[in-house]
Amino acid sequence: MAKKILVVDDNPDICTMLKEYLTGEGFDVSTAPNGQKALYIAREEKPDCIVLDMMMPEMGGQEFIRIYTAESDTPILVLTAKVGETDKVLGLELGADDYVTKPFSMRELTARINALLRRASKSSPEAEILRVLGVSLDKKGHFVEVNDQSVELTPSEFQLLATLMAAPGRTYSRTELLDSLGETSFLEGFERTVDVHIHNLREKIEPHPSEPKYIETVYGAGYRFARERKK
Repeated sequence: MAKKILVVDDNPDICTMLKEYLTGEGFDVSTAPNGQKALYIAREEKPDCIVLDMMMPEMGGQEFIRIYTAESDTPILVLTAKVGETDKVLGLELGADDYVTKPFSMRELTARINALLRRASKSSPEAEILRVLGVSLDKKGHFVEVNDQSVELTPSEFQLLATLMAAPGRTYSRTELLDSLGETSFLEGFERTVDVHIHNLREKIEPHPSEPKYIETVYGAGYRFARERKK
């Protein structure tokens, strides 16, 4: 599955250039023109890495870092046009993970992104037990409980639920969910295949399957597991 990169810069030419190049490198790229819009996108899409300009209107990079690092440990690569040593380390002191000074080499930028992604994957091993909204999924034990009641799932249902629960609030397309089942070669009628699995999952874990509490439909996009609501 392609890693998701969020590029945040008020210069539309830089956003377009980075999106085209990084997409060509195999990344799934979103863009935002300022920190305020970036916060909304980051909270919805859960990117794997953020490439962030520091000087922007409507919330600059500093304020974005202060807010978002309190919510997520997503690696942040700062873009800065300033060359002084103090300016270079400011983003790092605020919580960013690396920086690149403009003008930059696209190869260097890509290498730094890949290094941050590797570092994040090593420091954040995949959880073996997932717990969201009263649903518990044990990957090693291969069992699921809903409000302390055991639920029997097929291997495909279990894998789909594990994929959705790993990133609550993130919307997965039907193609991505099919990929998680290892059925990428199955083309014709794949949407129906995923829909049937989701229907069966809801019948087993939802209190009211026709009004799902856990697995939400995002019309025109796919499915997501509901997030915990802040009180």
